[in-house]
Amino acid sequence: MSQHALPSNDLDDPALARPVYLLPGWLNSGPDHWQSEWQRRHGDTRVEQDDWEWPRRGDWMARLDEVLQQDARLVERPALLVAHSLGCQLVAAWADHSAHTRLVAGALLVAPPDTERDETPPQLHNWRPIRRPRLPFPAIVVASTDDPFCRPERAAGMAADWGAQFVLAGPLGHLNAASGLGAWPEGRAMLHRLAR
Repeated sequence: MSQHALPSNDLDDPALARPVYLLPGWLNSGPDHWQSEWQRRHGDTRVEQDDWEWPRRGDWMARLDEVLQQDARLVERPALLVAHSLGCQLVAAWADHSAHTRLVAGALLVAPPDTERDETPPQLHNWRPIRRPRLPFPAIVVASTDDPFCRPERAAGMAADWGAQFVLAGPLGHLNAASGLGAWPEGRAMLHRLAR
């Protein structure tokens, strides 16, 4: 795809003619991350947080609630959430607490970290325990077989608790920029499937 092509085929797909919000994880998603590529190609909206280095669960939840409530389009066409890493834990915690979950049509949850691991950095200790309620909207959890931050069986357990479909993507690390996914068309296809 050339840099001057239309940003997305999504415009021809009524299933994705709805807002897509990107929820990066700890330290944000850099320029080579597939979330950043989706933002450039498809015009998805990144939810910015005040503190990417010391993320406080309550603050991140409040920010997501604020962003969604400010988007008047979501009353008629609820959004799709696309979360990576700690963003997945954000979706679960937010959905367990918010009175505005009707503003979301579905969520793609990629590489959820196990924040209950002994090796979890102190910056993320306030994300314990992991919130595990059944999500009030359809979701797909994508994990890899060799994610250094979460064993596949732990990711599968989260997906089961959240009522989400579970997809094991193979040995792709943390499904981030270092995984070499580029624009990650397979992920975009899963988002289309979720939207439909």
